[in-house]
Amino acid sequence: MYQENRHIDFEEMGKTTGSHPGGSGITDNETESPGLVTAKSEPGKGRKAADEPAKNGNRVRVKELIDGTFLIRENVLKQLPYLLFLTFLGVIYIGNRFHAERMVRQINDLKIEVGNLRSEQITITSELMNISRPSEVAALVESKGLGLKESMDPPKKIKR
Repeated sequence: MYQENRHIDFEEMGKTTGSHPGGSGITDNETESPGLVTAKSEPGKGRKAADEPAKNGNRVRVKELIDGTFLIRENVLKQLPYLLFLTFLGVIYIGNRFHAERMVRQINDLKIEVGNLRSEQITITSELMNISRPSEVAALVESKGLGLKESMDPPKKIKR
């Protein structure tokens, strides 16, 4: 893959503008921090440190991560459709998991309801069996005063 060398010579910029590229107003004679080595104080070491970003140009530094400038790199922009696809798949995956959990809860609720309905069905069936016995039917007819009597003759088959 093609890599573009994005090395910026800060020495040249300091000479032309009179300050560092960050616009902090620090001149070439001053240093930004005690551990920073400038190219003027130690010419051999400063040039070596300036070449390292060219080798590690694809690495994301903490500063770039915090301020978001790594998102405008050409490599990241080329991968943007793939990243959006992965994000879409992640959203689908999360939605599918929520749906599956909801279905499991619904299945558990329905299992409980089926158990309750079965027990109710067994209870009602046993009550019906108890009430439909001939002795119980006769007792109910007598208690209601309907005036019906039980036949003492067995049923006869009608022939055609």
